[in-house]
Amino acid sequence: MSNTNLSAALHDLLDHKVLLDTAIEQHFAPDYRQCTNGAWDDREGFVEHIAHLRTIVARAEISVLNELTDGDQYAERHVARMVKVDGSTVTQEVFVFAQFAPDGRFSSIEEVTNMLAGAESDRGIGNAR
Repeated sequence: MSNTNLSAALHDLLDHKVLLDTAIEQHFAPDYRQCTNGAWDDREGFVEHIAHLRTIVARAEISVLNELTDGDQYAERHVARMVKVDGSTVTQEVFVFAQFAPDGRFSSIEEVTNMLAGAESDRGIGNAR
């Protein structure tokens, strides 16, 4: 299996036409872990977070600014523009360091988010549940 990338994963995760279980299986290893702004989640916690995002985000646009892969190491920076179901918008710049499992799916991601636009209450959307 070839390595996935974050843009493809986020598109599948936030696209309401793709089943959540299908998106998770395609892009994330069974032992997947993620750290967002210093808070660690296992795969189950990550799935809970994405399931919640699907209830509040109507659509998302991901613009990749930088991306680098070196063996099983991956680094990326993107801007996520999200339109919530209530019509409000949130824009975040996200800095990512990740590692691939031997099968090409993500085994871990560590990310830091920087809110560029949106309500103060959306600052923690990267960890929302």
